Amino acid sequence: MLRRISTIAVTAAMTGGALCAALPAHAAPAAGQQTMSARGGGITVNIEELRRQSAELKSRAAQLERLGERQAAQRARAQAAAIDRRVQQLIDAENNV
Repeated sequence: MLRRISTIAVTAAMTGGALCAALPAHAAPAAGQQTMSARGGGITVNIEELRRQSAELKSRAAQLERLGERQAAQRARAQAAAIDRRVQQLIDAENNV
């Protein structure tokens, strides 16, 4: 249970920094970014940056697996999967799915 909570906390901390960039209401998102309304303000998310982070974590997991660090590789894969799920949620929310 403690491990699950710490994993969730680490994942939230990693994605939280990239996800919370407040913009004025009139600002338009750049290419590869999604904008979502939250309590009257806007939040801009760089989807490409999240995908890059996920790819780096997957690459790191493969390297750790080769080095025999199975638990660390599993944690890196779990973090990458969490980022992938978040990206899909953002895309679905933008498309009103």
